[in-house]
Amino acid sequence: MKKDPALTYSLTLRLLKNERFLGPGVVTILELIEREGSLNKAAQTMAISYNKAWRIVQRAESQWDRPLLETKVGGPCGGGSKLTPDAKVLLTKYHQFETETYQLVDQVFNEIFQEFL
Repeated sequence: MKKDPALTYSLTLRLLKNERFLGPGVVTILELIEREGSLNKAAQTMAISYNKAWRIVQRAESQWDRPLLETKVGGPCGGGSKLTPDAKVLLTKYHQFETETYQLVDQVFNEIFQEFL
């Protein structure tokens, strides 16, 4: 006899101003840019086009109303991108919000569905 899978939940957190602008996808792009030093490399890692990645970042910047990237164009050493100080603070606060929210939701979920767990 097959055992029933455990009861669980799914929750995705996104920040909104006029529209959604920061959630798991944008966070991943920004973290990859910080790690790789390049929007192009971040896009390749995510298997999306450079243009799509650029549009995602631009939309987030537009909604946040602050730049998220500092870019350096070409030259002998090549170009690159890195996160602005505001972007780093935003990511830190998003992760803090995410961690604390999941802890609270886990507690509430376990209290409400205890008999089914």
